[in-house]
Amino acid sequence: MKNGRLHLYHISMKYIRNLAKADDNVMSVSPQVGKESRPFVGIVVICGHRKYCIPLTSPKPKHQAMKNDKDFSKIFDKKNKLIGCLNFNNMIPVRENVLIPIDMKIYPNDQIKEKEYKALLNDQLDWCNDNLDAITRKAEKLYKIVTETPDKMKNLTKRCCNFKKLDNIMEKEK
Repeated sequence: MKNGRLHLYHISMKYIRNLAKADDNVMSVSPQVGKESRPFVGIVVICGHRKYCIPLTSPKPKHQAMKNDKDFSKIFDKKNKLIGCLNFNNMIPVRENVLIPIDMKIYPNDQIKEKEYKALLNDQLDWCNDNLDAITRKAEKLYKIVTETPDKMKNLTKRCCNFKKLDNIMEKEK
């Protein structure tokens, strides 16, 4: 499989909850945890022979000091302003039936906040598409480290989802 142009997706809440039950590193969207307003938004890349969704996150003060790493990348706009991050450590396997495409077209009747959010998503997606090869390589490398040599980088592996376990759960959810 080969990656094409990227798109942004929400992931089915039911699917996220099933994965989160099996792995605490899956980003929660559960109202019980106070994250109901945080949807799981991400880009989908081909990692090995599966599709994986890499979640986006809004920039936070802690991200300013963080460096890009094996499981984390900063996203910048054209003016070099930090506008988001990719959390590779929280990427999850996905099938088409759990992906919900995000409509990022800005309509005249959209509220100001909605227009701003869609503009931000478009800027983030532009950066991701401009860096697609590097993103894919990073996802594949991280997947390989965590699934094939987890003891070599224990701290990194602890921060990451258990990709093998999640792969198995996805296979059972056909």
